[in-house]
Amino acid sequence: MKITTKQITTTAVLLAICIMSQYFKSMSPYSQYITGPIVNATLIIATLLAGLMSGVVISIISPITAFFFTGSPIMAGIPLMFPLIMAGNMIIVFFTYFFSNKAKFPFHLEIGLVLGSIVKAAFMGLLVIYIIFPNFGNNIGARLPKPEALPKVLEAAKITFSITQLITALLGSALAYIILNPLKKVIQKEL
Repeated sequence: MKITTKQITTTAVLLAICIMSQYFKSMSPYSQYITGPIVNATLIIATLLAGLMSGVVISIISPITAFFFTGSPIMAGIPLMFPLIMAGNMIIVFFTYFFSNKAKFPFHLEIGLVLGSIVKAAFMGLLVIYIIFPNFGNNIGARLPKPEALPKVLEAAKITFSITQLITALLGSALAYIILNPLKKVIQKEL
């Protein structure tokens, strides 16, 4: 598999956009509705413009860089969250890749983006709610300024890793879909 300069450049630019969007996470409790769609859109656009490996690379790096911006007590208390988020990101990347390259029926990309968003949210939500938090949730308490707030933190995190993931993945899919064709035209003019 040959990697081109265009693929490396596209991946680097989209990774930079992804990282810059993560800066907003520390600004507001609702910032996840800004950052999440941007991260998901960069995963999708990277996959569509630079290939599967580009999406996978950003899927792996983005949770690590997000941790540096937020210092999340959940991520610090449960390091298993890193591979979970990476895998969730890769789900939307694989759905994007498969439905854009392998599926040949009407609205294949649109269906792939919606299905990828749903599967990503279901995968992350089910693992967090039924496996990770029941087995490792108490590890977070020591990382909180007020350990007695642990039950509320876990309840909020369950929503974040399920419903919020679905919303931000769908918004990111829509964002990527809207800007993809104009972005392709700009890139073609530059080359």
